[in-house]
Amino acid sequence: MNYVRAKKSLGQHFLKDRSIAQRIAGALSGTGYDSVLEVGPGMGILTSCLLERGFSDLRAVEIDRESVEYLRKHMPSDLRIIEGDFLTLPPEVLFPGRMAVIGNFPYNISSQIFFRILEHRDKVAEVAGMLQKEVAERICAGPGSRTYGILSVLLQAYYKTEYLFTVSENSFIPPPKVKSGVLRLTRNSVVTFGCDEQLFRRVVKTAFNQRRKTLRNSLKAAFGAVNQEMPYAGLRPEQLDVDRFRELTNWISENMARSE
Repeated sequence: MNYVRAKKSLGQHFLKDRSIAQRIAGALSGTGYDSVLEVGPGMGILTSCLLERGFSDLRAVEIDRESVEYLRKHMPSDLRIIEGDFLTLPPEVLFPGRMAVIGNFPYNISSQIFFRILEHRDKVAEVAGMLQKEVAERICAGPGSRTYGILSVLLQAYYKTEYLFTVSENSFIPPPKVKSGVLRLTRNSVVTFGCDEQLFRRVVKTAFNQRRKTLRNSLKAAFGAVNQEMPYAGLRPEQLDVDRFRELTNWISENMARSE
């Protein structure tokens, strides 16, 4: 089975440059976790680089049956291959302990992959991966950037984010129409979040869904507590860092409770 045939069944662009795979594998620190889970190994170019690093518990989750058969035939028997969908498999199958997640993430579901990681952030100590350059930059963008958005804030609430390097279209078969970016996420020390996390996510999503409006105007329809005393009312969402969003969430929570 060749890369082009695999692409037809998976809808993926497969990495052919081994030096890039080695750099991605090298992005993992290897400290603070017991296991490594690779998402979407395909033909195993990144898998082989991870095996060379000597991780004692390396797992690979792959949805495509032909790729699973290929991996079982060509990879060492101690590689734990999980056949199924990373987005829907039970967490106890994917995250048996504290671990790292790595992969050449499919462009069309990369955001969903990171939202799943967020759900299990207490198990995922580190993430390294390649995805569409614009999405990788968005995740790592800071306040004030035009690309700073929902995923930036939610991930940076729990992880240190680092954009590592850019990958050319010519490193893939078949070549995609866009460049790729490699990033690393490292779990921060946040244990107690400091506000209602569900409300925090709702505030962030509501604000960025109308990012051209000031917070006063974007939040008032969803939260009856909004008034002139709301902190940062005249700012736009991209001007707030994680701590300011926490402060805003706490203010909304307190004022919603008073109005009930």
